[in-house]
Parts: sequence; C-alpha cells; structure tokens
Amino acid sequence: MSQPTSKTKIVRAVEELPETATIEDAIERLTFLHKIEVGLKQSREGKTVPLDEVEARLKRRRQSQQPTERKRSARG
Repeated sequence: MSQPTSKTKIVRAVEELPETATIEDAIERLTFLHKIEVGLKQSREGKTVPLDEVEARLKRRRQSQQPTERKRSARG
C-alpha cells in the first residue's frame, strides 16, 4: 500500500475538523501534523537528542528564567 500524498493528508485533516472550525484552527492542525512528520523523519535519521541532554537544557533554561519570573511576581 502506498503512502498518502501530502494533498491527501491535508484534505483528510481538514475534513476531520468540526464544522465550526476556523481557518486558524485548520492552520494550527496542519502545522501540528507537519511538525510531527518532521520529528518522525528526524528520528528515523537518528537526529535526536538524548533524554539526559534534554533534561540538562530544560534545567539551564529554568535557571536562566527564574530572576525574570521573580521580578514579575514582586510587581504583581
């Protein structure tokens, strides 16, 4: 069985949206699905980041953001 084309995937994604969906909803859904496809491709190609590296990056990010958050909460 062949893989569905991009157009087929787009049409299917849009058809699955509720009748009340907006253009923004459709764009958001298509962007989400595209990001999943890109991530799966990167994974197949071995372009991944080990979990311990992800955790270290998140820890550094949290530490660098803490002073800013404290300033906001002090004002508020």
